[in-house]
Amino acid sequence: MSLWIKICGNTSLEDAMTAAVAGADAVGFVFAPSPRRVKVEKVAVIAPQLPPSVEKIGVFVDASLDEIVSTVERCELTGVQLHFSTVPGLPARLRLRLGPQLRILRAVHAGAEAKKEAAAIAADSNVDAVLVDSRVGEVVGGTGTTFDWVEARKTVFNDPGKFKLIAAGGLNHTNVAEAIATLQPWGVDVASGVEASPGRKDPGKVRLFVTRARAATSRGETQQG
Repeated sequence: MSLWIKICGNTSLEDAMTAAVAGADAVGFVFAPSPRRVKVEKVAVIAPQLPPSVEKIGVFVDASLDEIVSTVERCELTGVQLHFSTVPGLPARLRLRLGPQLRILRAVHAGAEAKKEAAAIAADSNVDAVLVDSRVGEVVGGTGTTFDWVEARKTVFNDPGKFKLIAAGGLNHTNVAEAIATLQPWGVDVASGVEASPGRKDPGKVRLFVTRARAATSRGETQQG
């Protein structure tokens, strides 16, 4: 099965197109407080210019249903990544409003409760995949910090294929192969690890990340076969 790769935190058409051309499956746009935050009006111009084959994922933190729906429709997004703890039934309500074609991701933070939280989320048929990220203080993502992959392999990532898990947090072109070999995730997500500066991508790092992630997946499939 092919690895799903998302390049997140894009703030310009140039950066998003670089990810698309490099072979990423998805690009992400952050609509929440972050050095990579981008305005809805800007993404509404960027997203329609990207190849139709590339998924356009909006990242939301504690956003309301109406805010998410409006942003998805205005920006022609194909998916959402949800960081929240207080909005019951949000994935189901999004599915009802936006249809079955929308990819819905939910994020959890690596740690003692990650396996329990991921399993509960994955039990929701409206959620397509669970993104496992690092947490530093109150920052919900984009920290550039890895979590303990060996420990996570024993817990939340201990049953590859049971449900779709995306590894995030501190990944870059130098460590993505190791992360894939250790965690065997369904997908990987990167933001700060392929930047020249906060909010600006380094094209060389983007290409290396995608190339090395694909190569690591191919090696793993060969070994398993």
